[in-house]
Amino acid sequence: MRRALVEVVLLGIAGGAIGCWIVLNELSYGAESLPHAMFPGLVIAALTGLPLLVGGSAGLIAAALAIAAATRTPLIGRDSAIAVVVTGLFGLGVLLALSPASPQSVQSLLFGDILGVTGGDLIVAAGLTVLVLGTLRLLHMRLLVVSFDRTSSRSLGVPSGPTDVALLALLAVSVLIAVQALGNLLVVALLIAPAAAARLLARRMLPMMATAAALAIVSGIAGLYVSYHLRTAAGASIALAMVAVYLLAAVAVRVVPGRTT
Repeated sequence: MRRALVEVVLLGIAGGAIGCWIVLNELSYGAESLPHAMFPGLVIAALTGLPLLVGGSAGLIAAALAIAAATRTPLIGRDSAIAVVVTGLFGLGVLLALSPASPQSVQSLLFGDILGVTGGDLIVAAGLTVLVLGTLRLLHMRLLVVSFDRTSSRSLGVPSGPTDVALLALLAVSVLIAVQALGNLLVVALLIAPAAAARLLARRMLPMMATAAALAIVSGIAGLYVSYHLRTAAGASIALAMVAVYLLAAVAVRVVPGRTT
């Protein structure tokens, strides 16, 4: 439980910070697609005894190559190509997970096992969190220009292409941080719900990121305690708590309009 609390804090910091940029740039579909696309890599890692970080990274690379190849088909739209690839890869992962040779622990890849994180997992998560925050600090001005004025960003000396690639890479790293704790199906709640709530409550970027991280941490801890006392699944409880925070923020903005920072 103590390790889970530390993991929740790390996930909240990284997920809240990158989640604001994901919401602002309308990349929520990508945040949902990446965990599904990397699922076969996670299952293969579990079957072969490799670290999940290695399997997840390999799964992301394979998914990126498959999506790049599919989007080159002129008769299929980009969104349709991505949807076909992601659905196919997720189906392959489920097929592997349901094979007789799969250990019972494979099921935790779908829904997470935050109560099973080890000290080594926390060290990796802390390192990746520092990487995400440091990169966001370096790219802050570029992200601001591209996010708020994409059409004029090139004339301002900030081409959108490299910035988008960097943001997607950070999204991939954030998914790698969170997937072991929250699972393949629930990680999107961490990346989207607190950031969406923070966008309702704040207008400037830094306060929005700080608010999102705080909401993610508080709701994550609340979900852990609900799981402990009600004997419910920890990952699902955390995800529901984060969605509840968004709903409360949406109600608060309607009841008390103009309360933003």
